[in-house]
Amino acid sequence: MKKIIVFGASGHAKVVIDIIEEQNQYEIFGLIDSYKAKDSCLFEYKILGSEDALKKIVSDNNIYGIVIAIGDNCTRKSIVNKVRTICPDLHFINAIHPNAILGKNVALGEGNVIMPGVIVNSDTTIGDSCIVNTNASVGHDSILKDFSSVSPGVKIGGNLELGFCSAISIGATVIENITIGDHTIIGAAAVVTKNFPDCVVAYGSPAKIIRARTEDDRYLFSRAERKGNRAVLKYEE
Repeated sequence: MKKIIVFGASGHAKVVIDIIEEQNQYEIFGLIDSYKAKDSCLFEYKILGSEDALKKIVSDNNIYGIVIAIGDNCTRKSIVNKVRTICPDLHFINAIHPNAILGKNVALGEGNVIMPGVIVNSDTTIGDSCIVNTNASVGHDSILKDFSSVSPGVKIGGNLELGFCSAISIGATVIENITIGDHTIIGAAAVVTKNFPDCVVAYGSPAKIIRARTEDDRYLFSRAERKGNRAVLKYEE
């Protein structure tokens, strides 16, 4: 099997590793992480170093591809762009759990993570480096643009358009024929019954705009940040 690297070594990476093992198409050579000690392990896989070591690791070990196992959309986008600059020939593979159901004519870009229990219905297009999380369902003829994400348990009707780097949070419901703009966050358990523009946070039942946000606003934080320790700058991955 072709050798790949997983970028990230936190909770999200655990699920990605499980998916890759279940796919049984690639061999995980090791992990890249900027916050964990080199040679420490996640499961049985060794952390090989930070992104600074990536070029040498890839060239010395005939690495075919990589999965970016980072949950925050903007952070994932930044890492993808760095990897493309450092190793332009490295493939971004799709990690698709065997229990996921992809309908007829579903089109996938590269670098996507499709988790257990997901249903993606027919004629849906998923761009690059998207996440469709555990037990989420995406209705027919939907479009998920690059670096967008759908959290666990989200239910989406047909003909959704989810914007670039936007996120639908855990347990939300989206009716049919909805457009959600770029860099927009739909909050947990929201019920989306209307369109939303770029760069807003919306939640509630029915969902409404709560505030504006900038493109690089964080929405996934570490535990330390939630407790007010601003010295910790690490995202939940």
